[in-house]
Amino acid sequence: MTRPTLTRAAIAALLAVLALLGTAPQALAHTSLTGSDPAKGAKVDVAPKRVTLTFDEPVQSGDVNQLVVTDPSGGQWAHGPVSVDGNEVSRALGQLGPAGEYTIGFRVLSEDGHPVTREIPFTYTTGTSAAPETTTGTSGTNQREDDAGVPVWVWVVGAVALLGAGGALAVRLGRE
Repeated sequence: MTRPTLTRAAIAALLAVLALLGTAPQALAHTSLTGSDPAKGAKVDVAPKRVTLTFDEPVQSGDVNQLVVTDPSGGQWAHGPVSVDGNEVSRALGQLGPAGEYTIGFRVLSEDGHPVTREIPFTYTTGTSAAPETTTGTSGTNQREDDAGVPVWVWVVGAVALLGAGGALAVRLGRE
């Protein structure tokens, strides 16, 4: 390879890397939880009528979202369908049971299809002896892992490494 050809190849590789890195922030910007009612770590003495989650951008509506409220022994207390209103997801609660730490478990899909899964603990200080209501429909699961596949940053790092190796090989071959 002649020096001008090698220079053009290096510039093209650099532009390709910059193009990949320039698009990564958009791909990494997924929906985030900005608040909940009850809030994380809250102590409540009156059971809320609904659990509400607020996100920084709208989420998909329909039966794709899951939201459950679990008591200390694993009983589920949310009932009815999951409601979506723009960036808010909510579900009705029945009367809560025994005092203790409850967990709001949810899995929602952002508009770009990325699942957001988390658990939010809160403490109910006034217990009752009521039994958990039977849940139907979109009761959900307490998934702890994000199953969206390989993160975008892995592909970006791989592309940068591949382009770097290709550039190094081109420089080495150019010297020979």
